Amino acid sequence: MDFMQFVDMILHVDKSLGRVIAEYGQMVYAVLSAIVFAETGLVIFPFLPGDTLLFIAGAFAATGELNYWVLVGLLVFAAVAGNTVNYMIGAAIGQKVFTHDYRWLDKKALQKTHAFYENHGGKTIILARFVPVVRTFAPFVAGVSGMSVAKFQFFNITGALIWVVGLVTAGYFFGNIPVIRDHLTVIVLVGVGAAAIPVALGALYKFYQRFARS
Repeated sequence: MDFMQFVDMILHVDKSLGRVIAEYGQMVYAVLSAIVFAETGLVIFPFLPGDTLLFIAGAFAATGELNYWVLVGLLVFAAVAGNTVNYMIGAAIGQKVFTHDYRWLDKKALQKTHAFYENHGGKTIILARFVPVVRTFAPFVAGVSGMSVAKFQFFNITGALIWVVGLVTAGYFFGNIPVIRDHLTVIVLVGVGAAAIPVALGALYKFYQRFARS
């Protein structure tokens, strides 16, 4: 396997997990943990698979190819560690991100996440786990905004537990049902929409209240 094939496999590991397990054996836990860590910990990797990866990993755990408890433990740790690193980077850079142009940073995504964070405060760290791209930038923005470490870690750990345990367990019980397996992308999109729409409506309501008072 050449380098580009390896990169493609990693980027689409949610679709090629069986192949990864067959080729790398127990190393698959490290691969999955690295992907979750990178997506949540590094703002240059918001495109990595997250929700579908957890769901499909749970489905493989149900077949015995992965150990459910090892999988959940390592992925929760990776999700918490990723957010922590992202928060620390944001805290170190601070407000400079809004006045400097960093080639590695998607400024539009950052600004959207910042607005999201301003509307919903600490609970954003939990809610963002279920919203692609936002979950990559939320801990970074928390660091930039000066959220205390204790408060951040409370929401960070809570969110990681709900996200990882919820999706892996859902995959464990439902991932091998043919109709769900064959329409996984649509189901995940509906799930993401169900998580994001109430948040968006709440933000719009707050905006309306501010507009009405002005």
